[in-house]
Amino acid sequence: MSEKRCYYEILGVERDASAQQLKASYRKLAMKYHPDRNPGDKEAEELFKEAAEAYEVLTDPKKRGIYDQYGHEGLSGQGFSGFSGFDDIFSSFGDIFEEFFGFGGGRRGRNRVMRGSDLRYDMRLDFMEAAFGAEKEIDIQKPETCQECGGSGCEEGSGPTVCPQCQGTGQSTTRQGFFTVRTTCAQCRGQGRVIENPCQNCHGQGVVQARKKVTVRIPAGVDNGSRLRLSGEGEAGPQGGPPGDLYVFLYVEPHEYFQRQGVDVVCQVPISFVQAALGADIKVRTLEGEADLKVKKGTQPGDIVTLHNQGIPSLRGNGRGDQIIQLMVKTPTNLSKKQEALLEEFAKQEDKKLTNKLKRVLGGKA
Repeated sequence: MSEKRCYYEILGVERDASAQQLKASYRKLAMKYHPDRNPGDKEAEELFKEAAEAYEVLTDPKKRGIYDQYGHEGLSGQGFSGFSGFDDIFSSFGDIFEEFFGFGGGRRGRNRVMRGSDLRYDMRLDFMEAAFGAEKEIDIQKPETCQECGGSGCEEGSGPTVCPQCQGTGQSTTRQGFFTVRTTCAQCRGQGRVIENPCQNCHGQGVVQARKKVTVRIPAGVDNGSRLRLSGEGEAGPQGGPPGDLYVFLYVEPHEYFQRQGVDVVCQVPISFVQAALGADIKVRTLEGEADLKVKKGTQPGDIVTLHNQGIPSLRGNGRGDQIIQLMVKTPTNLSKKQEALLEEFAKQEDKKLTNKLKRVLGGKA
């Protein structure tokens, strides 16, 4: 499956499918391709992962909007890369699998490991970094798997034992009349096991606080509010569970000269009234340097000129936007005597032209 299929095609639904329709379709596929029902079947495993990825995207309004507009490339540009493995899927959709298969039917049963929490990092970018991409290194502090015990939480040579209170089920069961009420076991907190000889380094938690440098690759074309997902860079899971993800939220600083409108950039370029009247060849600033621009004869204040393919690269990788230039005609100040005289002569010529035109309109009676 080197080329990703359409998510709607994977789930077998229309593009306007409701949340309930998505859930029903995903339930059918999850039960059909569940790895416990297809042991050793690599194709079924891939189809199971594929369906989970499609379901995650289409049930998230923001991700679904990006996918509908930009496809797989748009999601990739936002840092979404799917699930890292089965544990990632089961930990993300734990409640759903319990609903599908009954309690404990997801896959790991009562001993299912817990996924670590996701982390958030707010990053500021300058305008050019957002436009053309960048590679940034960030320093974060987070729980990492304890190297002394390998995340087990147990001292070397020992291991967890079955919880004596729940007998390994992770649940306490009580009866109230006709009803059976199940709650999480207070002693093992639902793990079904307890640690009698905790690791001295992590005190039985399986994780320790550590600082880590993480490289973040910013794709070209991101905008203010974009979010990148770094799979597996979140907090380590307890007792050796898989790590969560790191979400990097991007905030783009405004530019002194350019303003952004989607993939287009807008700027204002001042020209003299002589250049506007007679036309001229000038140089204008672009995102990557300078470009030649021809000012047409008779240009009016506020006229728009477009430089094609000089805007922001598209996240989808299909070219760039345009640079939209608004020409601003400047009124001259601090004129010399000669310049004033020339302008006065110009004004007289304009008045004469206007008078002659008015005469023609009125039939020579002006």
